Amino acid sequence: MITDEASLAEVIAAFAAGSGPVAVDAERASGYRYGQRAYLVQLRREGAGSALIDPVACPDLSALGDMLSDVEWVLHAATQDLPCLREIGMTPTRLFDTELAGRLAGFPRVGLGAMVEGVLGFVLEKGHSAVDWSTRPLPEPWLRYAALDVELLVDLRDALEKELDRQGKLDWARQEFDAIASAPPPEPRKDPWRRTSGMHKVRRRRQLGVVRELWQTRDQLARRRDVSPGKVLSDAAIVEAALALPVNVHALSALNGFGHRMGRRQLEQWQAAVDRARALSESQLPQPGQQVAGPPPPRAWADKDPAAAARLSAARSAVSALAEKLNMPQENLIAPDAVRRVCWEPPAADREAVAGALAGYGARPWQVEQVAPVLTTALTDPAG
Repeated sequence: MITDEASLAEVIAAFAAGSGPVAVDAERASGYRYGQRAYLVQLRREGAGSALIDPVACPDLSALGDMLSDVEWVLHAATQDLPCLREIGMTPTRLFDTELAGRLAGFPRVGLGAMVEGVLGFVLEKGHSAVDWSTRPLPEPWLRYAALDVELLVDLRDALEKELDRQGKLDWARQEFDAIASAPPPEPRKDPWRRTSGMHKVRRRRQLGVVRELWQTRDQLARRRDVSPGKVLSDAAIVEAALALPVNVHALSALNGFGHRMGRRQLEQWQAAVDRARALSESQLPQPGQQVAGPPPPRAWADKDPAAAARLSAARSAVSALAEKLNMPQENLIAPDAVRRVCWEPPAADREAVAGALAGYGARPWQVEQVAPVLTTALTDPAG
């Protein structure tokens, strides 16, 4: 594993002298550490071999990223790895996503192991996907497992390119890859505490305030200790406390998730968060529903706008039939949110207007070309 600047410089020189695309992968420590930082970066390129780089010891890989900026990167499920790679200075300008290619080509299973076995006939070693990659030193079997993730990635890319070309979908795939490579970093999520698992049980604003206070306290502790928030306090425990609104530490300790293993000091800090929420004025409490731009949830359409509900039903059926015909998942044919928005506030009932609306919602040209005709029909004649 590359752990110093001198060895990293040798890797950069070797990969600069290589040829063809570069296979790239990253390992995170999800479930163990705070955030989604990379704890291992794997690379492979023809003429350069494979390299495993420790981004803890070498936190700035921008020189490597710059050297590879004009090279096509081959990744599997690129959107999962690009954020942590971007943090250490590695951002591609061109890429090939083998998972997305598999989806577009209609493969029923698109995990890396399934794709390598189904397309290339090799079986990858399994067993270390969920380990704590922040462990140092990393055991030899883990490193071997990680190296295998890029061993055949370029071969898989080449085979999938041929299959996409055979199906007439290669240009579609390239448009998708370009969209991923050119997408800006995602905006920080507003009110991330609202994504606490089990939130559907929490109805009252005071209870929402407890969820928010406990979530924020947990997040601060997890960040400071560099551990996964779930290891500090479970989502289930947060919701339990919100529903119960305990008045003191004794009442809190009787709840699931705050049992006898939790020390008095920990219990006091959680109770303090509950007390802060209990002391908030009505104006300081969060609103029940997060304000979301765009149409309401589809389940409410029948009551709010029956005509829109009919349009959505027809559109979904049409998109489903087209996706089946094209042998790909519906969500890869067109984003469900784009379909909902077009159906909720339909443009003029002609193909050009529908195409413009889809493009405005981020659909790629190939998606517009395929979907606009069937959506136009669904909007103009929802009853069929």
